Amino acid sequence: MQYQSSLFTLCRRLTLFALLLAFCVVTATAQDVDDIVRTETSLVQLNVGVVDKQGRPVTSLTRNDFVIYEDGVKQSIQHFEPAEAPFSLVLLLDMSGSTVTFRQQLKLASQRFLDVLGPEDRVAVIQFNAKVKSLSGFSVDKRKAAYAIEIADGAGETYFYEALKFALKELEKEGKRRKAIVVLTDGLDTRLRNTDRATLSKVQSDAEALATIKPDASADLNTVLMAADRLGVTIYPLALPSGDPKRLPLPSPHITGIYAAARARLQSLADRTGGRLNEINRLQYMAQLYREVAANLRTLYTVVYQAPGDRQRGKWHEIKVEVAQSDLTARTKPGYFAR
Repeated sequence: MQYQSSLFTLCRRLTLFALLLAFCVVTATAQDVDDIVRTETSLVQLNVGVVDKQGRPVTSLTRNDFVIYEDGVKQSIQHFEPAEAPFSLVLLLDMSGSTVTFRQQLKLASQRFLDVLGPEDRVAVIQFNAKVKSLSGFSVDKRKAAYAIEIADGAGETYFYEALKFALKELEKEGKRRKAIVVLTDGLDTRLRNTDRATLSKVQSDAEALATIKPDASADLNTVLMAADRLGVTIYPLALPSGDPKRLPLPSPHITGIYAAARARLQSLADRTGGRLNEINRLQYMAQLYREVAANLRTLYTVVYQAPGDRQRGKWHEIKVEVAQSDLTARTKPGYFAR
């Protein structure tokens, strides 16, 4: 009888121990998950360019020279990268039908772009038309990237925003490195073009067409912008003259509206990520613009701060960067929507 009582007591203690252990594991796991989610969603990464009064880049600043404000409140800088720190860069090539007539110029300009990059910059080459295809993964071997550019080929439709989404997923694998996308395109995504055409089916004038389409309301555009915000990616579109709404040979309200919306979305990609929209007025200037973008990358600092907690999803948060020297001007993305 005494043996049975002792056995019962032992079993009960083992059961209580097992329950306690399970509770601790669940609690610890919940805390770990919460910590991961909170950390991943509240870090904000900025690529910041600084110029003097003459517009010349200043690349000798330190962490202590920067002050970051979010919604007017000073933030604590968690991480800082100097201007010479390397980038992980996606070179996105438009191989749709609209680039066939100057394909060789495009390739030569892209290859010259590689020559201006730093030795530790990692480059991946991705082409897009109706399909998105990786031609070379991230590597410091610029000869590998140059060969990928040389074999790029194709024609047909333009799935530009699918290409951007693909490029962002590839950049996510690069961890904490500084990140950027450089893309040459007319911006006329086939899917969005069809959607815009349906939206404009009843317009009668250019003014009505421009008022009807809301470019920034595009789900594809906003998906890209949210991902770029999360990863700290700066996007540099090089806009081809073939997509310029002011250069249409036979303009109509429908065509004007479609082209204006496409160009406005390219502008949003640049503005919202802290990049710059480079308009190619003449194809012979293509290589020069590529070099200017490469030079601009070499002047960017990266600043990371921990955003305040209790964020309301979808709310806009304004960012302002100040530099200790009052005669210098800092440029970065204007803010972000909380996710």
